[in-house]
Amino acid sequence: MSMTTIKVSRNTLRELEMFKKSLNISTYDEAIRRLLKEYRRNVLKKYFGIDSGRVSEFREEDRGGDREVNC
Repeated sequence: MSMTTIKVSRNTLRELEMFKKSLNISTYDEAIRRLLKEYRRNVLKKYFGIDSGRVSEFREEDRGGDREVNC
């Protein structure tokens, strides 16, 4: 894997270090990946979890009457 250097403020570095220690993570790369994963999860939850807890399971009796075949 290729590596690069990024500039962050000392405050950001301290916060990243605390985050790293709190989750027992060994590298900054892994800490940043965790933060990005959490961010993506929150975005998905925001946009696709809008009816979370309000949508009930689909049952056969929920099917509309227009599906019945009358011969």
